This record gives sequence, C-alpha cells and structure tokens, in this order.
Amino acid sequence: MPQSDDFKELVVADLNALLKIHKDKKITIIAANKAVMKQVGLFDISNVTAVYASYILNIISKDELVISLNKPDKKRRRRKSAILLDDLKKGDYVVHEDYGVGIFENIEQMEILGGIKDFIVIKYIGDDKILLPVENLDFIDRYIASGGSTPVLDRLGKGSFGKLKEKVKKRLFEIAGAILNTAAARALIKAPKISVDKKDLKEFQALSGFEYTEDQTQSINEILEQTSSGHIMDRLLSGDVGFGKTEVAMNAIFACFKSGYQTALIVPTTLLSSQHYHSLAERFDDLGIRVAKLDRFVPTKDKKNIIKALAIGELDAVVGTHSLFGLEFKKLGMVIIDEEHKFGVKQKEKIKELYHNVHMLSMSATPIPRSLNQALSSIKTMSQLLTPPSERQGVRTFVKEYEEKLVKEVILRELRRGGQVFYVHNSIDHMPIKLGELKALLPNLRVVMLHSKISALKTEKELLKFEAGEYDLMIATSIIESGIHMPKVNTILVDGADRFGMADLHQLRGRVGRGHVEGFAYFIVQNKETLTDEAKKRLLALESNSFLGSGSVLAHHDLEIRGGGNLVGDAQSGHIKNIGYSLYLRMLEDAIKELSNTKESKKVKVDIKLTISAYISDEVVCEDRLRLDIYRRLSQCEEVVEIYEIEEELTDRFGELDTPTKQFIELMVIKLLALEKDIKTIMNYGQNITFTYFNDSKESVKSDSKDDDDIIKATLFYLRNNKRKVL
Repeated sequence: MPQSDDFKELVVADLNALLKIHKDKKITIIAANKAVMKQVGLFDISNVTAVYASYILNIISKDELVISLNKPDKKRRRRKSAILLDDLKKGDYVVHEDYGVGIFENIEQMEILGGIKDFIVIKYIGDDKILLPVENLDFIDRYIASGGSTPVLDRLGKGSFGKLKEKVKKRLFEIAGAILNTAAARALIKAPKISVDKKDLKEFQALSGFEYTEDQTQSINEILEQTSSGHIMDRLLSGDVGFGKTEVAMNAIFACFKSGYQTALIVPTTLLSSQHYHSLAERFDDLGIRVAKLDRFVPTKDKKNIIKALAIGELDAVVGTHSLFGLEFKKLGMVIIDEEHKFGVKQKEKIKELYHNVHMLSMSATPIPRSLNQALSSIKTMSQLLTPPSERQGVRTFVKEYEEKLVKEVILRELRRGGQVFYVHNSIDHMPIKLGELKALLPNLRVVMLHSKISALKTEKELLKFEAGEYDLMIATSIIESGIHMPKVNTILVDGADRFGMADLHQLRGRVGRGHVEGFAYFIVQNKETLTDEAKKRLLALESNSFLGSGSVLAHHDLEIRGGGNLVGDAQSGHIKNIGYSLYLRMLEDAIKELSNTKESKKVKVDIKLTISAYISDEVVCEDRLRLDIYRRLSQCEEVVEIYEIEEELTDRFGELDTPTKQFIELMVIKLLALEKDIKTIMNYGQNITFTYFNDSKESVKSDSKDDDDIIKATLFYLRNNKRKVL
C-alpha cells in the first residue's frame, strides 16, 4: 500500500474529480470499484475497499453521505453482444492494415529477449509469415467481401498492398465527397421541429403498463433531441425481436401529434399493417390522436375518405403498406419505416424522394448490410435496443432434416404444455398437400391455413379464433413473420428453411417465446449435405445465435455472408474484395473525416520491448478461441479503467489469475499510458528502462531489480508520474 500522505493525496484527487460531477449535491463518493483503485496506482487491492472506506470515514463529517461506485449485479446494464466477426478460427482470412490479406494460423508462444509472449501468426504468399504481438491485435480484421468469394493473398516485402490502398483511397475520396454533399444538402433543408413536454411524455409512457428499459428511454431521448434541432433526422433504430421498437415509435408519433404534425408508418405486409393499426388505435384513441389504416384490403370508398382526411389534416397518423407512397399530407412531420429490410433499395429511395423534407426513422431487428453500412458511417444516425424485457427468454433453435417422427413429436410436445404451433410453408400451391400430411400424422389436430390469397376479412376472423385457442396449429406462409404477437404460440417449424434469408428466419423465430414461456424454433431442410455454402453459414449462424439480443450479431453475419454492398452505388465490390469490408469502411470513415476537417491524429503504435513474460496463460483460459477474444477486447480498450474491468471479469469467470496473465494486463496498461505520453518505444536492458518519444528524445529510469514485477512497477511509476507529453 502507498504511504499515508500519498494515499491521502490519491483519495482527495479521486474525490475531487468525482465531486465535480455531483457539485450540486453534498455527496462524498468512495471509489470502491477495484478497477478505479488500480488505475490510481493501488497494486495490492485485496481488502482495499474496507481500508479506503475506513480512511474516508475519518475525514468526513456525519452529515455527508458515503456511497459506493459498485453497483448491485441485478441492476448492471446488459453488455452488448460480442460480434462474432472477431471469432477467428485457423484458416480464416484476415486483413492487416499494413501488410494486406493473409491467413490466420494460430497463437504461438515464444521467448523474446528473455521474456515469454504470445504472437498471432499470419501466413502470406510463399509461406512468408508475420508474427503480430497480441497487444496489437487491433491492427487486423476478419476478411469480409462479397458472399463466398476467396481473396487473393498478398505478398510480403513488395509494397503492392500499399499501392493498392492508395488506389482505393483516391476512389474513396470521391465517395466521401458524395456522402458529404448528400449530408450537406439534407442539412440545408428546414426540418419540422418536433418536441414534447417532459411531463406529457412521462404520462404517455405510464400508459404502456410496463417499465421502459434503459435503451428504450435513451433511444427516445436521442430521437427527440434530433427532431427538435431543426435538422433532418435519418435514424436507424436497431433492436432485436420483441425488444420494444414499436413502443419507441409510438413515443415519436405522440411527439409529432403534440407538435402539430402528422406521422406515416410504412410497413411491408397487410397483416403487419392490421396489427399495428389495432395497437396504435388502442393506445391513441383515448388521447384524441386520430389514426387510420391504408392498404389493399381497405374498401375504395374508405380509402378515398382517408386520403382526403390526410390532405386536410383530419388524421394525425396513418399506418399502411406501399399504398402510402405519394400521398398528400397537410403537415407531415415524420415517416417511420418498420421492418425496413423488407423494402428494396429502390423503394426506400422512392420513399426518401417523396418525403425528402421530413424526419425518417427506420426500424429493423436485423438491419440489412446496406443499412448497417450507413449506420456505421455519417449518412445515418443509429439507436440500439440491446436490453430485453425482464421476463423474456431466448428461443432454442435447431436445424433438422425433415422427418415425420420429428414433426409429430415437436407438435405434441408443445400441445402437452398447453401451447400452439406455427408451421411455415412458403408454397401456397403446395400448402393444401402439406395440410393433408399434418392431418394424416395427427388426425385430431385442429389446423387453420392462412396465406395472402385468403381475403382480409377471413384472415382477420381466423386469426382471432386462433388467438382464442380454437386451433392448435396455424400453417401459413412467411406473412406471419412481421410483427404478429401471439403469446401462446411457443413453437415454430419452418419448412424449407434453406430458402429463406437470415433476417426472415430471425423474424420468424421472434414470433415465439414472446411471453414467459421458452420458445422453440425448428428450421427444417430436406438434406443437410446438399445445402449451398451460403445456406449452411446462414443456418449455422442462426443455430449458434439464439440468445436474446442476437439480432445485431446476425446482421454482421449477414454482412459477412452476403458481402458489404456499397454505400452510394454498386461499383465498389472490386475494392471491397481487394482490401476487405472492414478496412474499406475504416478508410472511408477516414476520408470523410479528412474532407470534413474532423480527421483525428494518425493511429500510432507503441513498440514495447520489455524482458518480461506477459501472456494470457492457457492454464487460466484453456481455449485458443476464448484467449483470442480476450486479446481482441483488451487491444480495443481506450481507457485504462476498461482494462481493469476486463481483469475483474476474468477473475470472476476463471478464478485467480496467474503471474503471466496479470503481467499481460499491466502490459496493456503500459501501452495505453505510453500512447497518451506520445512515446513510441519502451525497452529495457537489465534494470535500465528507456522511453523514446516520437520526437526521438529519450529518458531512462532504473528499476529495483531485473525481476519482471520490478520492471513493470518502475515503468508504470514513470508513466503515471511523468507529466511530460511531447507533441
């Protein structure tokens, strides 16, 4: 532990920093969080909370409140799902930002300068290899291009990849210019100012009957902040199935109404149109918000009246399919597109042309690659719903070959627990035959058949009967995938699953397990051996990612399988193929920043050549895949406290960490602190440690001994206490 004067100085500095945040309240905060304690230099953190607390209690008055930064686990925010692009396996293609496309081989441990470290081995043409220190793992990305295409490996030492990057960079400046022009043109448009009184909003939210998740509240705040700015909003709301996107949209509609504007909610199917209309009418009728539905099943006479009412301002909101394209509104403020992946690019561009001067909110559980690209760039802004409702469970997912015995058992099991079943079959012509097969398997099964050729009146009638429990199973086309909410249906079978897209299958899976009961999804194929590579990848991704919140992970898988697409046109597939999607996107973002004068300082590396053994031990984390994931996460940390939080997580998951693992954690801290100080090299010879700055000036310190822990201690002491930063 530090001496008492040092300790008091740390305590006071820590408290002063925290009290600035709470300057309007008389609160003293104890930094009991171990990660924070380690950041301020307390190496021995065993029992540190008690020591710190007792010290503080001696220097504060009885009138002050002492609270801990440690939060109870039950209130801890759910971590964002890990993107499986980082889940590298031997033989996967990777892109190094300096050396180009290679093949990931393995993690190799070797002794360098008397210390043992882990390296990533990447193979290039002619069996040439590079050894990448694991602390610099953020310099490589998984290679993604157009679906299934095999990249050409680069050759080391020829400089060809550098030339290719320069060629791509020139083209990217043109694209970045087009993006900035689009953004600038939209910024000049005078947008409707939509805001709502906080008290009115709270009262409206209370009518939902449930408590909003943190993500829902944050998304609503982000939307309203943007719509009240006077600038056009083009936002993607990405949230997994059942995570409450519709509720967020209702808040936006309510805000439009309160600001005197109309809203159009565009959906892909008549079934979803009907469901949304009933949800909106039920919620808004008592508030005096006038809502109508417009799709092909609305009678001609009613349709004319609705169109007229929208034009003269007698309706506040309308929900419908493409029937809403090109209508005249008296005072339209916002267009909301639900299940936006169901609309083609041209349809979405048409919507923007028709409603170019209003706010746009797109919603999707698995945003398609194009939208994901835009969300990751400066074209769209993005809000995410990552936290599920408290009672929601994941849907267990299986990919199976068709067997009558399996189908029979799956249906009977659901009926035994008092539930109902969806059977999805996408051929309307073949559906009566499939219905006959099911009746032959289970003669007493009560079945209803629904598809787009059945009239809207009959469809609605049969849906109500099914919801009331008068049928055990509904055989239908994929029209049920969008928005339908049936809490008693907790098993779904999708026949011919290999012919569906990933977003479609994820949506279908989201139709079950919507109440308190665990859902089951069976993706049925005729023969697993004859599936295409794309279908295999798609189904494997779905089977592997059945946890709550997996929609964003699946969107990235979809991106990987189908390819990155392009942001502004279709001509860039060649560039993406050459350098990979991840590097392409990163370079595009750099080009945008450079043209808009917001370019950050060039990414720099710090070369650490300390004679210490620092690696995540396979005795602590035995699986290479997991170790690689931890290395990846640590290499992406931007704050020291993030590193110590990962250390706490590792201790929680794997038990007490051994010396090499602890020393690797400290090595990552050294890396971040060195970057802050503009240090490019840290190396030692025996006890002498030399720090070389980017202006080539040097400083040296001497450790107490040649032992690893003394070298680390001396290095950290210098980095934490030396105020120098050379620009």
